[in-house]
Amino acid sequence: MTNSPHVTPWADPTAPTESTLRQIMADEGLSPYAWSNGPRDVYAAHTHPYNKVIYVARGSITFGLPELGQNLALKAGDRLDLPAGVVHDAVVGAEGVLCLEAHR
Repeated sequence: MTNSPHVTPWADPTAPTESTLRQIMADEGLSPYAWSNGPRDVYAAHTHPYNKVIYVARGSITFGLPELGQNLALKAGDRLDLPAGVVHDAVVGAEGVLCLEAHR
């Protein structure tokens, strides 16, 4: 994992199932857990002391990177690799979001 956040878009036009994403993560030796939020929920800027891997299983979410002046919009199947210590916030999309997350 690099020192900057990285988004890997889902390449297939058909969104993946949650079980498909869980298998992808397991194949990497990750142990994902699920979390979800309702439409337009907001997370204030914060950091984590660990590297995160997040897949969007349903819905959408936009992660803001205030120190980098970037916004990363993710939809079903998209992956975010977020290094430890990166300041980020988030706004959930209009349909809500279900994510799978694991720590490295």
